[in-house]
Amino acid sequence: MSKDKRKKLLLKLSGEVLLGSQPFGIDADACKRLACVLKEIQTQYKLAIVLGSGNLFRGLSLNQLGMARTSADHIGMLATMMNGIALQQALDGIGCQAKVLSALDCPRVVESYSWRKATEYLENDQIVLFSGGTGNPYFTTDTAAALRASEINADFLLKATKVDGIYDKDPLKFPQATRFSQLSYDQFLANNLQVMDATAVSLCKNSRIPILVFNMAHLGQLSIEQLIDNKNLATIIKD
Repeated sequence: MSKDKRKKLLLKLSGEVLLGSQPFGIDADACKRLACVLKEIQTQYKLAIVLGSGNLFRGLSLNQLGMARTSADHIGMLATMMNGIALQQALDGIGCQAKVLSALDCPRVVESYSWRKATEYLENDQIVLFSGGTGNPYFTTDTAAALRASEINADFLLKATKVDGIYDKDPLKFPQATRFSQLSYDQFLANNLQVMDATAVSLCKNSRIPILVFNMAHLGQLSIEQLIDNKNLATIIKD
């Protein structure tokens, strides 16, 4: 398969992937390990990333203490920008070109998001790191990932979690939880499953983008093809 025919992936990662062994912040070694994994994936796919901010900030906790939800969400979006810059630097350090595009305008730090820029960078063999969420409060980074996946016409949205796919209840709390190997978009929405928010899944349904939910621990240990093809390792949401 020629290079320009590679499929496009949007990979949604929790900010916690940058923690390493520390309880808070950004660990340089964790950034480098992740960068090496992403560089390998990029040899086979055009790759875009959405990073969360859980390693730096969790808006829900401050919201519960009385901070306005809008302000808390703005801080979270700024934190994703910080994570994006850290990962970009790690990728640059191993010779893999990457661009950070932010939905929040901060032109002295990172480029402002535009669909044309994102498309151009992907076509020019660069990893694109989307930060700043959707640029609006009250929307999760899952929704940002679904929105950007739709805009770049991604072939798959991959969401990394702490477990091997989607369960009918939290398997970390309920050992007898049942895992799904495959769900339709409508089944996911009807069952009110919590691993992704409904807005994100609805966006992917409308854009006909399959969603793969898998364990972050497998990233770099198994190929993307293995994760997609093995129903025991992940859950796929599609029509």
